[in-house]
Amino acid sequence: MRYFEDIQIGETHRFGQYAVNRDDVIAFARAYDPQPFHLDDEAAAGTHFGRVAASGWHSCAMTMAMIVEQFEQDRQASLGAAGIDELRWLKPVYPGDTLRCETEVLDKRPSASRPEMGSVRTQMTVFNQDDVPVLSFISISLLRTRPV
Repeated sequence: MRYFEDIQIGETHRFGQYAVNRDDVIAFARAYDPQPFHLDDEAAAGTHFGRVAASGWHSCAMTMAMIVEQFEQDRQASLGAAGIDELRWLKPVYPGDTLRCETEVLDKRPSASRPEMGSVRTQMTVFNQDDVPVLSFISISLLRTRPV
């Protein structure tokens, strides 16, 4: 198990591979972000997207799927998250793209009121198959401290 104490400021990781599927992009948009440029190529053609693009929220959800898979592989002692800061959708994500993640630990601190956990701030950048950054944010993760 990888605990709060095992995390080092400045450490980096590259992980994930998520194939963006057109049917999933449209299904997500229908349910959660039904703007025309997420649903229809003709409507998207008249926008800066040029064709159907994934919702930014869908891009975040696909990123979360890669994060959870990595936490499971690393046996990370995750207790969820306190939030994210500085979320930016940098470039459109399109059906047919393949996404991956890169992280860098910015800082960490033990909880003053809950000794069983600490928080870790991590810069997350998501890239497409051409190594173009498409999404970035700072995550504030909560991790269990090593049991005494």
